[in-house]
Amino acid sequence: MKRQLNYLTMFVLAAIICFVYVSCGQQETSPNTLTKKEIKEGWQLLFDGTTTNGWRGYNQKSFPEQGWTVENGTLRCLASGRGEAGSGGDIIIEKKFKNFEFKLEWKIAKAGNSGIMYLVTELPGQPAWHGAPEMQILDGKNFPAELKPNQLSGSLYDLVAADPQNVKPFGEWNQIKIVVKDGKVEHWQNGEMVASYQLWTSGWEDMVKNSKFNDYPEFLNMASEGHICIQDHGSDVWFKNIKIREL
Repeated sequence: MKRQLNYLTMFVLAAIICFVYVSCGQQETSPNTLTKKEIKEGWQLLFDGTTTNGWRGYNQKSFPEQGWTVENGTLRCLASGRGEAGSGGDIIIEKKFKNFEFKLEWKIAKAGNSGIMYLVTELPGQPAWHGAPEMQILDGKNFPAELKPNQLSGSLYDLVAADPQNVKPFGEWNQIKIVVKDGKVEHWQNGEMVASYQLWTSGWEDMVKNSKFNDYPEFLNMASEGHICIQDHGSDVWFKNIKIREL
């Protein structure tokens, strides 16, 4: 009988330990929250999973009334089928950032297209990409047009190809991180640094002048501080765990 009680006691203790372990794990991985470690490191939550507080439309005074929605803890861009800014338009974080580490998770519909722009200055009558770099988001495998390597996910769009190309298939979550520090920029995708470059150098000038961005002087001379922008390119895209820390 004593041995049975000991076994029962051990079983109960093991069950309690497992419950505590699972509960802690769930707490640390809850979407759209900051862990104690992240809080200590200075991370800020940019999307709370239920509202669009802190966001507004690019070149708009408020958040778009159509084209974007909060859905099941995600910030979703709704497919319009009309291409770039086909519905609600791009959205930006109201606050500007200079040196920072930014991260989020995204998934996209089949053949979808989007992007994350940073150091964005609002240019009246012009899209955000005329004056800001873009980390590409894309289902390149099913995209209907022919693509160059520097147009695939994780790339500095149309300039620096992401290598390795480690994007996950459409419908699966990808993790990205963008680091900007005194002009040095890194793109991270699914745990690997896939692209890096240095702004405001002769190499940067040469690269821009040999690209389509040479037609946009604001791009070559972009600001050292600006908004972070999520692109509406007419595709269904979902975002969550949007966070930043200033460096």
